[in-house]
Amino acid sequence: MSDGPPHRVLLKLSGEALAGTERKGIHFPTLEDITCQIARAVSDGLQLAVVVGGGNIWRGGARDVSWIDRSTADYMGMLATVINALALQASLERHGIPTRVLTAFDMTRVAEPYIRRRAIRHLEKGRVIILAAGTGNPFFTTDTAAALRAAEIQADAVYKATRVDGVYSQDPEKFPDAERYDRLTYSEVIQRGLGVMDTAAVAVCRENHLPIVVFDMTVPDGILKALRGDRTGTRVEG
Repeated sequence: MSDGPPHRVLLKLSGEALAGTERKGIHFPTLEDITCQIARAVSDGLQLAVVVGGGNIWRGGARDVSWIDRSTADYMGMLATVINALALQASLERHGIPTRVLTAFDMTRVAEPYIRRRAIRHLEKGRVIILAAGTGNPFFTTDTAAALRAAEIQADAVYKATRVDGVYSQDPEKFPDAERYDRLTYSEVIQRGLGVMDTAAVAVCRENHLPIVVFDMTVPDGILKALRGDRTGTRVEG
């Protein structure tokens, strides 16, 4: 069943999603699969923005390197997202999909600075925009960046790609009896601490009436089906 195809959406991809089975770095067969699905969705006329994380290269918390302060660690994570964004750009353009990488702080040798009106114009011209470097500020996750950018570009929804088929009451990999939810409200997510996205990201979505769709990207054509509006995963709204 379908909730209807969206017109303009933001897709949130974790860095780990690009690592595939390798769990670190960029797994190019996985990148190719993601690219092909995005290309097919865009060929349907979808306007697409992508926020990509950097956890496959650097975990911003720096838990094992206590002598790197949090701000520095987060900036290192932002730089990691740029590496992933450039890889995704190259892969998409290899398939004939026009793209622009937009970064939250100036890196004009490799990407454009993020400017809201310019980002919207790129979308209107049929280009996929890849948003890197998070919000440009430490202490904010790429989930928060995804929610913020989605609100700014007036997206119809945020689609968060994960390794499970929706939101559960507990981690389904640890608790086989965990309850899966088809639909939730923003308040339920925050009050129950369900970990869909961080609290700041969910709050931004709630304030801007921006639905969140959490879906499994590991199933065949999981990203494509979600972006085409198939009823999949868990939808958070209301």
